[in-house]
Amino acid sequence: MTLLILGGTGTLGRQIVRKALENGFQVRCIVRNKRAANFLKEWGAEIVYGDLTLPETLPLSFQGVTAIIDASTTRSEDSVELEDVDWYGKLMLIELSKHIKLKRFVFLSILNCENYPYIALMQMKYSIEKAITTSGLPFIIFKCAGFFQALISQYAIPVLEQKPIITTSESPKISYIDSQDAAFFCVKSLSIKEAANKIFSIGSRQAWQSEEIIKLCEKLSGQKAKTQMVSIFFLKLIRQITGFFDWSLKISDRLAFIEVVNGAQNFTSSIDLSYKILKISSDDVLELDFYLREYFEMMLNTLENLNVAQLTNTRDLMI
Repeated sequence: MTLLILGGTGTLGRQIVRKALENGFQVRCIVRNKRAANFLKEWGAEIVYGDLTLPETLPLSFQGVTAIIDASTTRSEDSVELEDVDWYGKLMLIELSKHIKLKRFVFLSILNCENYPYIALMQMKYSIEKAITTSGLPFIIFKCAGFFQALISQYAIPVLEQKPIITTSESPKISYIDSQDAAFFCVKSLSIKEAANKIFSIGSRQAWQSEEIIKLCEKLSGQKAKTQMVSIFFLKLIRQITGFFDWSLKISDRLAFIEVVNGAQNFTSSIDLSYKILKISSDDVLELDFYLREYFEMMLNTLENLNVAQLTNTRDLMI
């Protein structure tokens, strides 16, 4: 089976590439920058140029493809427009997949995206979900609430560097997942007949509130976090104001995401059915507390070694 992967250089995408190669798939990756994706080639994947904003660059990449995993999305630092990639680009993928009679289309979406039409990315994710489910393609859709890796910059690093963490009075419980486990779910689903034409919510067993994550980071780092409380009303007001101006639309969307993650909407979803159909044991899925414990142990050991090296260098200079 030739597997076409989009978003292969991203945090999740590269894990999907690795898992697919480990499981014996022939992997082809569509990339905009071949040089930046050279590490995927070194792993054993085929690299082809393609750009979702340039439809004419895509058809050749589909030759001989039997399945697709689409983990691509616009990042805040990208110069391309969100609509060009996450709407028009995805519609083109669907049409090309129909043309080659694809056997499986796997799409990565966001949990509860249907509830937030005022967030552009969530609106487009949900619209593409609907386009896929009505396309006639054999599909699988995975809906995630968030990845462990994003929590490092959001909580762990600010605690270590004594920088403020924005919190609100209302905080939902969220079932985050390690990107490696999300990749495992995606690749495993390709070989599960019962997974066809289903939408799965995936996450780890334990859901966490932001204040619980902060307390865990404090415990593991031995440092007190600096937090700044912001009201949900204030975030909504700022989002509405910035939404009036084209130049501030990305700011508005970021604020809306903060509002969602810290708001009253509960992002926890039952994942028992997902585990059962995909034949995955909960023991095989990493939990957040273990992930953060490993991260802080690594960081604190690194800092300790740096301090020892600095002291040694100072003594040598004094001698």
